[in-house]
Amino acid sequence: MLLPTCRLPATPSHPAVHPHISLAPPSLRLRRQHGRATMARATSTTPPALGETLLGLYEKERLGLSRYADEESKEDMFWETLDADLQYWTRGLRPVQWYPGHIAKTEKELKGQLKLMDVVIEVRDARIPLATTHPKMDLWLGNRRRIIVMNREDMVSADDRNAWATYFSSQGIKVVYSNGQLGMGTMKLGRMAKSAASTVNTRRREKGLLPRPVRAGIVGYPNVGKSSLVNRLLKRRMCPAAPRPGVTRELKWVRFGKDLELLDSPGILPMRISDQTAALKLAICDDIGERSYDFADVAAILVQILLRHPDVGSEAFRKRYKIDVDSDCGKMFVTKLSVHLFNGDTTQAAFRILSDFRKGRFGWVALERPPT
Repeated sequence: MLLPTCRLPATPSHPAVHPHISLAPPSLRLRRQHGRATMARATSTTPPALGETLLGLYEKERLGLSRYADEESKEDMFWETLDADLQYWTRGLRPVQWYPGHIAKTEKELKGQLKLMDVVIEVRDARIPLATTHPKMDLWLGNRRRIIVMNREDMVSADDRNAWATYFSSQGIKVVYSNGQLGMGTMKLGRMAKSAASTVNTRRREKGLLPRPVRAGIVGYPNVGKSSLVNRLLKRRMCPAAPRPGVTRELKWVRFGKDLELLDSPGILPMRISDQTAALKLAICDDIGERSYDFADVAAILVQILLRHPDVGSEAFRKRYKIDVDSDCGKMFVTKLSVHLFNGDTTQAAFRILSDFRKGRFGWVALERPPT
């Protein structure tokens, strides 16, 4: 299926913008990391060269701050327009839908098991935290305590992590960043789960009942790393895990020490994904079955995202694939790469681009930032 034209939509709510966003020079990126005050201080403390006046130095500092503001505005514009761009680009494409038979059974069983849980650990993909939460999750959990685990922390930047930590903190939700493959964050998660449900045994003692292990359910979308997280917590392979969606197909309770029981569950998805921008992000990040989407279409849109991304841009593609980026149209680049490396096989070229993104070959790139 052909992608729609690669221009940006021009509507009153989303004016057309220039498609090319140049990378900031290294010196400017360094100054941006340390903040506006640091840059101003560094400029003002530089000894004036011979023949330079204070007025000239002031003008240089003003221009430096102006460049800084320009870079900030480009980054802000990217995040503000990203979802609108995705909505435009996905028009006319085959909808991304995936709902294996075992998910319906899992959802029914999981809702029954929720009554037994003291705390729920919801695992999300740190690159797309909003796209990897079930739209009915809040309704299912009610007032039950929840901990959000942002898995794959190694695939996003420190700025992304800080932005989401601030966002969830403002909502009173506890967040743990983790890397299920390496085990980072797992011990902190175990402590937080026990602490979040500490009142359970206090109430049991008041009723004259013996204490019992805290019950924590681990839920989330397919392939976000739930089973890997459980295995790392237990320090042994108790749950099947593989880097593809749909491996876990049944609920399983496992014991973590004497004080904590964990419920590993298969990934759950809505029966029908109405938000196709979220579905596209799931496809890009490999959090949905491959049969649900066309590789060439998804890779083409990924290219268009990364070309505009303030931390990637066209130079990253030139360095990675040793070919020039002739336009901002993702489909054209996928076709060109297929001729360059795969004898015209666009599916192979698309798979290479998607695989490179999933392995972090384009750097620490998130596809979502907290809503403002």
